Amino acid sequence: MVNKLRTLRRNQKGATAIEYGLIAALIAVAAIGAMSSLGTKLGGTFNNVKNNMR
Repeated sequence: MVNKLRTLRRNQKGATAIEYGLIAALIAVAAIGAMSSLGTKLGGTFNNVKNNMR
């Protein structure tokens, strides 16, 4: 039993992969939110340009 606990304690590759996955997911959520907001503002800007050109 003690040997199994020592082995689990030394093996941290799985935990590291999960942590990197969570970080990547959080970055993706933040990027999607920022791009969505930017896209809305950019669409408004193009509409203003289009309306002023008439």
